[in-house]
Amino acid sequence: MMIVMKETASDQEIEAVISKIERAGARAHSSRGERVTVIGAIGDVEQDENVATLGLEGQPGVDRVVPILKPYKLASSQFRHGEPTVLEIGGRKVGGEHFALIAGPCTVESREQVLASADVVKAAGAAMLRGGAYKPRTSPYSFQGLGEEGLKLLAEAKAQTGLPVVTELMDARDLPAVLEVADVIQLGARNMQNFPLLAEVGRAGRPVLLKRGLAATLEELLMAAEYILKEGNPNVMLCERGIRTFENAYRSTLDLQAVPVLKELSHLPVIVDPSHAAGRRTLVRAMSLAAAAAGADGIIVEVHPNPDEAICDGPQALPTDTFAEYVDVVHQAAALAGKNIAPTRIGAPLAGAA
Repeated sequence: MMIVMKETASDQEIEAVISKIERAGARAHSSRGERVTVIGAIGDVEQDENVATLGLEGQPGVDRVVPILKPYKLASSQFRHGEPTVLEIGGRKVGGEHFALIAGPCTVESREQVLASADVVKAAGAAMLRGGAYKPRTSPYSFQGLGEEGLKLLAEAKAQTGLPVVTELMDARDLPAVLEVADVIQLGARNMQNFPLLAEVGRAGRPVLLKRGLAATLEELLMAAEYILKEGNPNVMLCERGIRTFENAYRSTLDLQAVPVLKELSHLPVIVDPSHAAGRRTLVRAMSLAAAAAGADGIIVEVHPNPDEAICDGPQALPTDTFAEYVDVVHQAAALAGKNIAPTRIGAPLAGAA
């Protein structure tokens, strides 16, 4: 259930409610908004029943108690009382009215490649740098990433550009090394329901980009996010990256309806990955514009200095020499959808500004 505190509630009154919830055997998750604090009481059926008998409605500082009927309690839009979550990552905001473009190579291949990509991403006005040090591949014989050497190269790119880094985690054993570099931990589609890994990342506390599984429903995606949230990590972004359907004209079907629906169901920011859905760079721009127009809080896209020579996913990567123009048009679409965009391209006005 959700306990909505009064605007005038003191810190002592909030702590008293939290203490009561925890004494009943449930977990208390506090979310402080601009005006009010909401406390989620999360537990099993017996613990929920114990909380229901505490008489919190009459507790000093409590405005009202609202049951959350969805199975995903902390991810539900009810939990934030209709207020979207806004994450701040390396000085960049994501969610609510804020739009963030995340870009970089699918795979870190070499020092020259990742530093060149990072410089272009920075200059074009993207908010964060993406790059894979560990790569999940369908074939065990395909390139699996540079591992810790790749992380070192991402750290160098981060130091050179100041861009926050988004990189994928596949194995909990690699978490300490990833935490040394990553500002955002990406959990890929194949790990969306790796529940022990979700819990481990939840306990780490670092912002998470959680990708929708290849055949997952939106409720399953939100339940996966719940595993992270319930461990005390509120910094989760949901990512629509295309789902498997009967269509074979492109790699995956980008479910753009998921963007507004997820925003109805949840308070978490929604990011779209047009690169992995399309599998072809000729489709990436159109799908990016559609995602921005649909109200996505950000886009994660692949960029490479020479896509034709990329080790991984070259056909879907945008070339760096056209990336600035791509950023401009995507930012314009996001601005038309009512989003604030920062930072912008070096030496250029804010997209949508006069």
